[in-house]
Order: sequence, then structure tokens, then C-alpha cells
Amino acid sequence: AHAPNRPTNYLLMPDSLQDQLKKSGLIDEKKAKQLKRAKNKQEKLARKTKNIEVDQHKLELDRAKLETVTKDRQLNLEKNKQAEKHALTAQIKQLIEMNIVTKDGDQKFSFADANIIKHIYVSQIQIDQLSRGTLAIVTQREGQKQNHVLVPMGVAKKIEQRDATVIVFKAEINTISEENDPYADYQIPDDLTW
Repeated sequence: AHAPNRPTNYLLMPDSLQDQLKKSGLIDEKKAKQLKRAKNKQEKLARKTKNIEVDQHKLELDRAKLETVTKDRQLNLEKNKQAEKHALTAQIKQLIEMNIVTKDGDQKFSFADANIIKHIYVSQIQIDQLSRGTLAIVTQREGQKQNHVLVPMGVAKKIEQRDATVIVFKAEINTISEENDPYADYQIPDDLTW
């Protein structure tokens, strides 16, 4: 009860198309090698182009990420600049509020603010201090309202480092020495105002 002899090739893999063509005599060994090389080249080219497509897609993603990162950095820089500006404004406001010198007098002191002549009323001592450069006039901003107030020169210099536009008037230190001053013999009248 043994099975009849069957061909054993039913378990074998079917021959490739090239092998079948060779057996039938339609192509020879040389032509088969050429076809195999051509097939390998096509597969290799297909793999390369697939990689190129994948790489291009990856490059587009990387470019998009870079643009996003660049935009985020720009936004962060702008936010930081705004935060610094607000911090400087708060520092200036605090310096002014903590160091205001009360204007107490009826003497008119004139100064230029944005090419407009303005006046404040101070004492004669404060006029002398403004003239000598120990006091300065700064703009105190409260919303849309602006006041001109007196602060010590040391505070004015600190404010000037943060924002020079806040300083409205500060006396220039006289660089001419008293020996070389051509007007040293002339006295300035006490009641001189302009």
C-alpha cells in the first residue's frame, strides 16, 4: 500500500520566467544575464527614486519646522522687547515717584519741551539748582496726562540711561573754567527771567 511514484517536482518552486524561457529555447544564457542585469538596475533605480521622494518629503517637513521655529523665535524676541520696554517704563515711573522734588514757589521758570516753550513755577532756590545742574525737569506720564516735575540730577541721569526722551530740561555743566570766562565780571540780575 505504497503510493504510486509521483513526480517530486510538485513540492519544488516553479521555475522563474527566465528559466522557463531558457528551457523552451526562446532565449540563451547571455540574453538571460542581460535581462537579469536590466531588472536589477530597474529595482535599484526604483529604490533610489523612492528614497529621493522620501528625502524630499523629509526636507519639506524640516523646512516647515525651521520656519515654525524661526517664527516662534521672532515672536519671543518681540515679546521680550515688549516686556523690557514695560519694565523700563515701570522703573522710570518708580524713580520719578520716589524722587519728586516738590515745586514750591511763584517764580516762573521757562524751558523748551518738543520745541514748545513751557513754564513751571518754582522757588528762587530751585531756579538756582536748575541752573547749576543739581535739579532736572522730567516728564511724568500718567496715562494720557503728562506733568513736568523736578528730580535730583542723579536720578535724572538714571532715567536718561533708560529713556532719554523723558528728560525735558537739565542744565549743561559749564566747561569754561572761571579763569577763561569772558563774562566772569558781569553779574546776572536776580530778577532776570525770559
